[in-house]
Amino acid sequence: MTLSYPVSSLAAHPARLSPAYRSTIKRSPSKPLIPMRHTLTELTGPVYGHETVRENDHDLTIQHNGEPLGERIIVHGHVLDEDGRGVPNALIEVWQANACGRYIHVADQHPAPLDPNFTGAGRAQSDPRGYYRFITIKPGAYPWGNHHNAWRPAHIHFSVFGHAFVARLVTQMYFPGDPLFEFDPIFNSVPDEKARMRMVSSFDLENTQPNRALCYRFNIVLRGREATPMETR
Repeated sequence: MTLSYPVSSLAAHPARLSPAYRSTIKRSPSKPLIPMRHTLTELTGPVYGHETVRENDHDLTIQHNGEPLGERIIVHGHVLDEDGRGVPNALIEVWQANACGRYIHVADQHPAPLDPNFTGAGRAQSDPRGYYRFITIKPGAYPWGNHHNAWRPAHIHFSVFGHAFVARLVTQMYFPGDPLFEFDPIFNSVPDEKARMRMVSSFDLENTQPNRALCYRFNIVLRGREATPMETR
């Protein structure tokens, strides 16, 4: 059976060219794209990663000798298909800035302190119900050079792998009520408002740990009318 979706569902994803997001002007293709069919080799291998996902890879707060600075949070949810069914054995990778809004990367020269106890990267594998869970630190907002006084809302990058490298989707998770949403060209490059809000997590009091960590729920829908906006399509 072949499933079809209305053209309007494409508004769930950002346009390749979004002039307000200045770097897309140079990155966007200037000529029509040429479709390339995947071969059996691409679709069957290689499998993701070179190491098994370890038991504590999901906890970004215990990767070093001391605890990182900042607000400890839990981020959890399900990886779902278009019918709301959980997708098992998906590899979910996250990377983020620290509590001061700085990445541990040589290219990040934002004059904010680095945290020696926070690398800002982790991974997990979805269980048979598609469920995943991370423990981390709430990232800070940070300035970027897109335009005058440009700041990125606090966010966590997500990468979801299927059973092969070509089956990869990338998105960003935001936090509810961020005042920077309306000023961020990346967030607003998704043309549909309802789709944009699917990138925003929801506060989860039920799974918040007393005296330890606030919890946020973020479900990732891979395709269909309710798809989570992705950076690649």
